[in-house]
Amino acid sequence: MEKISRFNVVHRLRKRNLLIAINSVAALSIFFFGYDQGMMAGVNTAVEYYTRMGFAHPDENGEPIITDSLLQGGIVSVYYLGTLVGALFGGWFGDKFGRIKSIALGAAWAVFGATLQCAAMNHSWMICARLINGFGTGILNAIVPVWATETAEHTSRGQFVAIEFTLNIFGVAVAYWIEYGCSFYQNGESAFVWRFPIAFQIVPLLFLFGIVWFFPESPRWLCKVGREDESRYVLERLREDGVQSTGKAEAEFQDVRNIVELERKNAKSQNYLYMLSGYKSGKLHIGRRVQLVIWLQIMQEWIGIAGVTIYSPTIFRIAGLEKDTIGWVAGLNQITYTLSTLVCVFTLDRIGRRWTLYWGSVVQGIVLFIAGGLIRVGTDARDAGNINRANNFGGGAVAMIFLFTMTFGATWLTVPWLYPAEIFPLEVRARGNAWGVVGWSIGNGWLTLLCPVMFEAINEKTLYIFAACNVITIPMVYCLYPESNQRTLEEMNLLFAADSIWNWDAEKNYKLLVEQNPELVQAAGRGVSVVDAEGGIRKQSRNMSLDVGATKGAGSESDDEKVATKHVA
Repeated sequence: MEKISRFNVVHRLRKRNLLIAINSVAALSIFFFGYDQGMMAGVNTAVEYYTRMGFAHPDENGEPIITDSLLQGGIVSVYYLGTLVGALFGGWFGDKFGRIKSIALGAAWAVFGATLQCAAMNHSWMICARLINGFGTGILNAIVPVWATETAEHTSRGQFVAIEFTLNIFGVAVAYWIEYGCSFYQNGESAFVWRFPIAFQIVPLLFLFGIVWFFPESPRWLCKVGREDESRYVLERLREDGVQSTGKAEAEFQDVRNIVELERKNAKSQNYLYMLSGYKSGKLHIGRRVQLVIWLQIMQEWIGIAGVTIYSPTIFRIAGLEKDTIGWVAGLNQITYTLSTLVCVFTLDRIGRRWTLYWGSVVQGIVLFIAGGLIRVGTDARDAGNINRANNFGGGAVAMIFLFTMTFGATWLTVPWLYPAEIFPLEVRARGNAWGVVGWSIGNGWLTLLCPVMFEAINEKTLYIFAACNVITIPMVYCLYPESNQRTLEEMNLLFAADSIWNWDAEKNYKLLVEQNPELVQAAGRGVSVVDAEGGIRKQSRNMSLDVGATKGAGSESDDEKVATKHVA
């Protein structure tokens, strides 16, 4: 291919090997994302850091006494303002200039922000640096999941993204253990204790920036911008073994081309304001999809993981653990958290997105209620002088926190990041995924700003709030979120074509539209070629539509068609 560099790995790898290579690069970005999140937990407890930033001072035992919890939370949460703005910019940039250039830009910007962070001399400097670093992270978070889903096959899309998020939590674990090791340097009082962990994130970012240029652009984005020969070639390398053509790549290419035509017919050009309101999106119902992904990401944080990840040392301190014990227990929690993500790798494409969220919410809600109760009883026992009883209850509470993070890793970690990258039309997919990052930024920023205030004011009762949020998510997912598992990206427009917001109406409408538009989703999803077996000529598609009954004939609607349309409206 003339327009694809001869150094690109797409010329050397095929099928699963090429998918694994793409997934490895995507995972490197997700590793940085996890590391960056987990890093602040240890940084917040470094003596030189919190005294320099001016929100705490050590007591006679070396424990931090927080004097300005709002400043502490603000330094952490301003990062998420950066990710919010960065995601919106990255979504626009990614839809206009492609996924590869966006990933490189995000990595370069994050390197700049990380450099400023590790050199920070006061809280004003640190706030600005975290804002800049968050901007780069937002770009990466908006684009990388989209690039991964647009290259993966629909039957294993969830598995590949779940593998990436194993690296995400591995990044969190690496951050914990690096900071734990650094805490022993010069008795934990040196600036190295917090500056080195911040600087370490520059290493994977530089590697990501250097290597991503040698990887293929998304075939779906290439098709959208009219570079069809390149799109067809990349798909052929992703889907065919090069020995005997199955027609699978060509069939998928035709699906993509058909859906580009359909999207442009059903919706006007979309900006972020139009997307949020659903204005001029017609039967694509983009506004509804935006609301779904924003609230799914907000709830991902409010079910408790943001508080548990960043403030786990605080939770363990409330549970009664000693200072020397807290560090390695928090690190051990991250190791079990990492291992738990492997459960999602093997179950997500089998039981689907909805059931994964259901069982996660049930278990997480129960263990958080129990953890809060155990901490309360343990605290009362310690105040009464019954240390052995207090330690027993504290150990039980720590076990519940371990179980919570393991369950989250197996369920809610991946789905809120995968779902936004799956459900949006190709024309606005990067910008659609950016709205998911906006929701994550709002949920995380809001929560990390309030977490130190809540833990200071109501202690273990904070966990009850998180538990209640888990309960709320069960009817929310059941009623509003259609299943995306085992459906091609091109089928999503049919899934969201119903005018009703309810999941059961969406499914009924979807079945009718699949019967009505078989040529729109037949190729990759159904194993039926759109290429004539004898002549190799593309079969002519009918007048494709997202209106039930609209393509059944040129004349007036039959009574049966009117009934079907009325039934789904």
